[in-house]
Amino acid sequence: MTQKTSVTAIVVFDIDGVVRDVGGSYRRAIADTVEYFTTQAYRPTPLDIDQLKSEGVWNNDWEASQELIYRYFETQKQSREQLQLDYSAIVAFFQSRYRGSDPNNFTGYICNEPLLLQPSYLEQLTQAGITWGFFSGATRGSANYILEKRLGLESPVLIAMEDAPGKPDPTGLFATVGLLENGIEQRLAVVYVGDTVADMYTVEKAQALDSSRSWIGVGVLPPHVQETAARGDAYSKTLLAAGAVVVLSNVQELTPRQIQELVSSAAQTVV
Repeated sequence: MTQKTSVTAIVVFDIDGVVRDVGGSYRRAIADTVEYFTTQAYRPTPLDIDQLKSEGVWNNDWEASQELIYRYFETQKQSREQLQLDYSAIVAFFQSRYRGSDPNNFTGYICNEPLLLQPSYLEQLTQAGITWGFFSGATRGSANYILEKRLGLESPVLIAMEDAPGKPDPTGLFATVGLLENGIEQRLAVVYVGDTVADMYTVEKAQALDSSRSWIGVGVLPPHVQETAARGDAYSKTLLAAGAVVVLSNVQELTPRQIQELVSSAAQTVV
């Protein structure tokens, strides 16, 4: 990466919906899982899943699947206590769809996730004096598959599901920044790029806990909400209301120049 003295900003990326399109993978696996555990009575739509995630606390897709199952049965006048869902069984079924049934090789939906950025974009950031890494609620295996195997990155800075509490807890964001700023003396501004309300809430919590630097939330519209203008607009408004300073249709629209402008603007606000 660049020499430490030349770094002017830190950018941390979420992965799902930002680096890769998970509309046909994670979200499809959620729908499959809910459908299976409601004995084919209910398959959540992409909008159903978005509405759940807009609550800001369902970043973990296994927990989101379980919650949707609970909520369906509650509409059928069954209580959560009556159901006694087996969370481990939900996780196992979800993983069988997302990762596939082969424990040694990915064969599931993960294999067909479209990339939303190219390595050349990250190289542009490095050349502009911007250091970068990843903080994701995805498992380390899933995250490394996309970062190392698909994008060809060599040992990128990554804090994954196993490494920190789930978002919107900012512990993982702090840990990522700590790894990225190793050797950097000044307290640089941090830009966190995400596609969900939980991502934006994470930035707000980070700012509340550490006001010694600027924390900037940048929203990205995941591809599945861009199918109609109305849905994209509604999703943008949700991210802005959750704290995003700007919402983009693709992560690569966040150019080095725009990053510097956001950092400068944030610094003026603090002053």
